[in-house]
Amino acid sequence: MSLCLVQSRALVGLEAAAVTVEVHLANGLPQFTLVGLADTEVKEARERVRSALLTCGLEFPHNKRITVNLAPAELPKDGGRFDLPIALGILAASGQIDGARLAGHEFAGELSLSGELRPVRGALATSVALHAGGVDACLVLPPGSAEEAALVPDAKVVRLRHLLDAVRQFAPRGQDDAVENGEGWVRLAPNPPAVAALYADLADVKGQAGARRALEIAAAGGHSLLMVGPPGAGKSMLAQRFAGLLPPMTIREALESAAVASLSSRFSLQQWAQRPTCSPHHSASAVALVGGGSPPRPGEISLAHHGVLFMDELPEFPRSALEALREPLETGRITIARAARRSEFPARFQLVAAMNPCPCGWLGSGRACRCTPEQVARYQGRISGPLLDRIDLHVEVPALGPDELLGAPAGEATASVQARCNAARRRAVQRQGKENHALHGEEIDQQVGLANKAGEFLRSAAAKLGWSARATHRVLKVARTIADLAGSGGVEVVHVAEAVQYRRALPASG
Repeated sequence: MSLCLVQSRALVGLEAAAVTVEVHLANGLPQFTLVGLADTEVKEARERVRSALLTCGLEFPHNKRITVNLAPAELPKDGGRFDLPIALGILAASGQIDGARLAGHEFAGELSLSGELRPVRGALATSVALHAGGVDACLVLPPGSAEEAALVPDAKVVRLRHLLDAVRQFAPRGQDDAVENGEGWVRLAPNPPAVAALYADLADVKGQAGARRALEIAAAGGHSLLMVGPPGAGKSMLAQRFAGLLPPMTIREALESAAVASLSSRFSLQQWAQRPTCSPHHSASAVALVGGGSPPRPGEISLAHHGVLFMDELPEFPRSALEALREPLETGRITIARAARRSEFPARFQLVAAMNPCPCGWLGSGRACRCTPEQVARYQGRISGPLLDRIDLHVEVPALGPDELLGAPAGEATASVQARCNAARRRAVQRQGKENHALHGEEIDQQVGLANKAGEFLRSAAAKLGWSARATHRVLKVARTIADLAGSGGVEVVHVAEAVQYRRALPASG
């Protein structure tokens, strides 16, 4: 047979588009041609495949004109994932394996020159896409990638260690018997690992009762948070413990989060079902935050999906990077549009940001601040009003004195705070089918349950402080979360009064 078709997948964002690897052998001037909008990494497969076949003692058709087409031709292909299907296509087209037996399998894997298989990027994302699309196919993947793909329920995954194992498996009938349970060809059962999520304990934080309370409210309602305070006050310490207050991940959330991490080769089985905390450096560009490149890759906001995006030194980030956060904070998704293609990534994260009140950091801390009013205004002005408007909670984190720091007992443990947050979330979901931060439009009026006096208090505060409609609605949602934490059916004045305290402006120089 001079023509063979082998099935594989190409990653375009989180989508795993089907790719048919067409291999044709013909008489003529010996040549190895690879077409189909292949990236440089894919084109280099010609040398890897040739060397792997010869090293394994297999026949490479040197006297044939070899044409490999990766269809559809308009779909970009990158990475070394097509090495294995190309090699199998050449073997089948030259009659060394039975091409008919390749049906029902989809292959991906990078070949070493010895024929060993190496992991590929995005194996879990591929398996999730197949499961979501209802594709009934068996994924054949290298070690490392196969274990990722097998995390998806009902997935059909085979771990393949060496090219020769595939040759034995698909040998022409009568020449060799297929080895279903051999060491190199192993069918993996879908079985998510029982790994306990480990987070730093909030008990390590001494004092800071106001900031701890704000963290509890943010975790209970899914709200975003900005902490303002001098250096060394504990802002980063608090933020790194925030993920432990969130509820345990469901299987669906764990798969979505792991699939995005798999696209960037940042997933490991030890992190299964653990909410990510992404902490990009303040020099990160807008592309690093929201994603981009060719082909598009997820940025930090997508890698923080179902987790926490911690942005320390918030005013030091480039203005373009900060402004790129506006839409994802509202929609929970990011769309990367290019001239040739459009990719969409999930970005449902909780933003926790931290900043100093002024360039030197000591404004209002008791130490002498050497910044002029103009410097303070310029520094705080790096964060635009529209972005600040989208952050639900603004809380000051004061510096602790030596007596309070050394003499204070350990704070409340994460487990007890998480229990209260989970109970408040359950109340919200039972009442309205979603968390409080996700309420929009008429849902706010229907579900908040604002008492008359509380409504009057909120109208007065909004008028005096000059809030926008968005800010007023966010205060309402925060007040609803505070009421849920207190077990109250309605939102009273005390709940609104506390929520108003978390919309105070940044401290100005005096």
